[in-house]
Amino acid sequence: MSRPYSPRSSFSPASHTRINGKIRAREVRVIGVDGKQLGIISLNEALGMARHNGVDLVEIAAAAVPPVCRLVDFGKFRYELAKKEKESKKHQHATIVKEIQLSPRIDPHDLGVKITHAVDFLCEDMKVKVVLKFRGREMAHTEFGFQVIQKFVEVIAPYGHPDFTPKLVGRSVTLMISPLPRNKRAKNPNQSAEGEHSEPSVNNHPPHKSAPKADAAETTAPGFANSPSGNLDTARPESAA
Repeated sequence: MSRPYSPRSSFSPASHTRINGKIRAREVRVIGVDGKQLGIISLNEALGMARHNGVDLVEIAAAAVPPVCRLVDFGKFRYELAKKEKESKKHQHATIVKEIQLSPRIDPHDLGVKITHAVDFLCEDMKVKVVLKFRGREMAHTEFGFQVIQKFVEVIAPYGHPDFTPKLVGRSVTLMISPLPRNKRAKNPNQSAEGEHSEPSVNNHPPHKSAPKADAAETTAPGFANSPSGNLDTARPESAA
């Protein structure tokens, strides 16, 4: 009688591991229950040792000459393999890199949105590549771009750390940020209990509101008279009347 549905096809190292009577070698190198090597012995003798200890003879290195076998309970062996595979998958996200582009004249609200995305990526164990490009006359005042980068790094510090000091190469500043370990990383503040996102405040103002503009005389620079990024460190919240 055929099955009503086909079984799921999933590759598992344990499913392709030979145990006990399925091992074909005449001699095997045996690792005991306590983890110590017992040397090279015949297959029949190794099977007898497994029966005596109430465990299985599991082939763990079939390509070796002779094959390496271990005296262990096969159920425990499969559990250990599944646990190692699960742990390895947790670190696979670290190879994923998400790019975030900035500009030296970025609006504080837009910068907050970019930071929100960066925090989300870092909390998912992804790396963040920050690229800030200068266009035209912006190259005359690169300090504004470095102020934006510095503010960006300060805000995401509880979630990630830069791999190197940002440097100007050509017309852009590139910075790679790696996530902190889970036990040292702050929880994602952008996810509420309902799963909604809230944007972090860049200048200590309520979310979704632009920072108040400083006097033009304080931030005026050639080619950057209306640069909002130049006000990142000078803007202050207005006092209540």
